[in-house]
Amino acid sequence: MTETKNLRITRAQESSTAIEKMYITMRHLFNRGFYKPMGISGDSLREALLTLRPEIYGHIVDEKVELKGLLYVIERLPMGIEECRYINLTSHEGYDKSHFKAIVPPKRRRNCYRIDDDLMHIEITRGRSDIYDILTHLTFIFIESHKIRQRVTLEEGDEISRDWEKLEHAVTQRRKLTLIEREKTISHTANILGRTFEDISDIYDSFGTSSSPDRFLHIIYWLGKLAIGEVAEDKKRTITFSPILRERLGHHIHGEIWATRIKEILKTKELLGRPIHVISANMHSVMNSLFATAALKSKFKTHSDISIYEELSKAESQDLRNIVEDIAQKNGMLFLPDTSGTNIDVQIFDTAKIDWEITSFPNTDLGEHKPVLIVMDYAFGEQAYETIDELLKPYKKDTFLQVESVSIMGKAGILEGGKGDIMIPNAHINEGTADNYYFENELTASMFEGNGISVFSGPMVTVLGTSLQNRDLLKFFHDSTWGVIGLEMEGSHYQKAIQSASKIRKSIPKDVKVRYAYYASDNPLETGSTLASGGLGTTGVKPTYLITIKILEQILRQ
Repeated sequence: MTETKNLRITRAQESSTAIEKMYITMRHLFNRGFYKPMGISGDSLREALLTLRPEIYGHIVDEKVELKGLLYVIERLPMGIEECRYINLTSHEGYDKSHFKAIVPPKRRRNCYRIDDDLMHIEITRGRSDIYDILTHLTFIFIESHKIRQRVTLEEGDEISRDWEKLEHAVTQRRKLTLIEREKTISHTANILGRTFEDISDIYDSFGTSSSPDRFLHIIYWLGKLAIGEVAEDKKRTITFSPILRERLGHHIHGEIWATRIKEILKTKELLGRPIHVISANMHSVMNSLFATAALKSKFKTHSDISIYEELSKAESQDLRNIVEDIAQKNGMLFLPDTSGTNIDVQIFDTAKIDWEITSFPNTDLGEHKPVLIVMDYAFGEQAYETIDELLKPYKKDTFLQVESVSIMGKAGILEGGKGDIMIPNAHINEGTADNYYFENELTASMFEGNGISVFSGPMVTVLGTSLQNRDLLKFFHDSTWGVIGLEMEGSHYQKAIQSASKIRKSIPKDVKVRYAYYASDNPLETGSTLASGGLGTTGVKPTYLITIKILEQILRQ
């Protein structure tokens, strides 16, 4: 008789199952149209998130409230959302033409509208990834809110702790606190959160704004207040999805409007027949790489090119950025601010109009067929497929675009190395499915050597959301034969669209070149180096421009 072995499920397998469960649950809740995050309908999502224990959410399973994770999430949700019992996810439905003022989170470009004291509308125009992002963030803050409730509700029942009364008094008096009042309240709040006075003092100002310096206390109070209301009065918070959003999602509505506008501009400018190079990057690196050093050399005679780029990246350098932009526009650059709802701005560079003598590439000779550069701002997750798929389609079904290359430059998490390092992928693995995309990358690791930055090459995993990653699953991807070097959210979606357009639909040349390169924004395998640990600062400037310049050198045949 064969003895049955007790098979042990690893944390990586457990985490993979939790991600799949969250993915399926979120799609089910979307199709259902509404749910109560802390009710029975939200059980699966909460349980999966607590099983997964994503790195970005820190101590989500502990009794104490997670501060860095809370800051990360609050910066990506609209101001005032902690006060709202009802959150409605909508499509672009005309609120921009109303008296409602758009609320845009500081770290995520999405329009939100506070309808009344209890209701917040959040516009979803960037596809399903935007929904996954929001729902996981909301689930996290609701879990944290009930930690607060449990610590302020005394065992006797309805009685509230003295610490909570002091916090309530400080928040409801609606005036700026004196230093003494603030520190007294922080002391009471530390007891509520299970954190030290120092923990809260260190992160306090990061939550504040010029108009609301004590916002941290406000957020903690309202999260706790609504959680208390859910238990004591059965006033459950509810998330709904508008009928229009449910009808439109998945049909490339915003992507088609976005891509059609670009092609119409190309048609008007008589550029549709020219060779086209698509670059997904930010709205400054290509422009600055072409024009900044020549435009500003008189102001920064002793500065290196990288130090000039660092100067341009500073918040107070708007005047310098205006100088560069003005020169770029005089040399064939056209800026298209987004009007489609995708939140993806575009720059079009007509290289026939560029005076190469005043650029960083003075020896450029493009011959007769001068290319057009289409630079698109970063897409978000699955939105990458929607936008590129629509852009690569023929104009009005019969005018095919002569796309010679698609280049992707972006931020990603790294699994070996640190912030600012460079990753050159040779394949994208779609997490949670069997999909994987191998490609010949025109960029190689050797091109970036000798610049004082570590460079890694190998497969990268395209994840459902950066907020859903945990150490065990990422360690498996890195240590196993997958040999994954990093994680990002768009790569496989871009490549899926490029391959279908070039190999199957034949709407662009089959030999289209692809370039992928990423610089590291975080290392989720290192404690203290996750996205919640803060931004890159100037660390990201050097790799951003090294990648951009290598892309331009290949396009311009330098």
